[in-house]
Amino acid sequence: MSQTIIHLRAESKPLEHRSALTPTTARALLDAGYDVRVERSTQRIFDDEEFAAVGCPLLPEGSWTTAPADHIILGLKELPEDTFPLVHTHVQFAHCYKNQGGWADVLSRFPNGNGTLYDLEFLQDESGRRVAAFGYHAGFAGAALGVEVWAHKQLNPDVEFGRVSPYPNEDALISHIKEAVAKTGKQPRVLVIGALGRCGRGAVDLCVKAGITEENIIRWDMAETAKGGPFMEIIESDIFVNCIYLSQPIPPFVDAATLAAPSRKLSVVVDVSCDTTNPHNPIPIYSINTTFEKPTVPVDITGEPKLDVISIDHLPTLLPRESSEAFSHDLLPSLLELKNRDTARVWKEAEKLFQDKVATLPKA
Repeated sequence: MSQTIIHLRAESKPLEHRSALTPTTARALLDAGYDVRVERSTQRIFDDEEFAAVGCPLLPEGSWTTAPADHIILGLKELPEDTFPLVHTHVQFAHCYKNQGGWADVLSRFPNGNGTLYDLEFLQDESGRRVAAFGYHAGFAGAALGVEVWAHKQLNPDVEFGRVSPYPNEDALISHIKEAVAKTGKQPRVLVIGALGRCGRGAVDLCVKAGITEENIIRWDMAETAKGGPFMEIIESDIFVNCIYLSQPIPPFVDAATLAAPSRKLSVVVDVSCDTTNPHNPIPIYSINTTFEKPTVPVDITGEPKLDVISIDHLPTLLPRESSEAFSHDLLPSLLELKNRDTARVWKEAEKLFQDKVATLPKA
């Protein structure tokens, strides 16, 4: 049997510093007999030389397009917009299985070139749980930004919060957030909904590590939200971090009427879930995703304090090294089964899902 070749492509999404493979997991694959090749990248958090040091040949950025068809192309975010047929097997997040805007154009490129998509979002273990996800670090980074924006508003209420950049490591982020809170001379009251999930645990852990006291961290999950919103407890907190996985329509957690209440203290909403364009978005008070360049969007309401929403859809890249290490570590057992993908359950199910989705493509 010929050696399985994994080609790690460079990410092309602006400010995306994460990686599906790290030097540690690349080394593990090499040790297991895989041929792992890595494209050079100017934005990946791991230096090219870190991969070369563990034995990975380095390739030019973007060279995956001309790689032999039997190479498996591994990446994280979606490919650059284009139309040429895809001849490879791709392992990535493609964001085209839920009828998102332009989904058919994205998905059709695979069957048009006899290629295959294994979508990372839908790789599941025997219990139906995702084998690897960025949820923990999304919650962690989202809460960090929420606390930082809150602190900024305490000291500069009329100054828009500026751009943010990824941190080299978690210690640097925590140190920065602690310093920001200390300058205010007080602590925020933070309500996290979805606190028992991966994302929510990350948000709570950030608050704890940033020195926010237990009485100022409110942990809610399904039991607390079962009665249905809107919830006055949200507007009576300083920061609301939404970490739920929206699987069905639910009443809004907060709306214009509750925001108008005189008891409102809420000044920052962090929508880590980012169901911005979902008609059932439980936070129907904003309509655009924000970015690292412009992290907040104001909510059009009267009264004080002014309210801002953070709705960045790739929050984990604020901590690209730690989030990549955690994700790649969880993904590794599945990657080690790629050489048996015709029989390995996780890959067989991923291919069946791909074929089922292809079958729904509009007929030419």
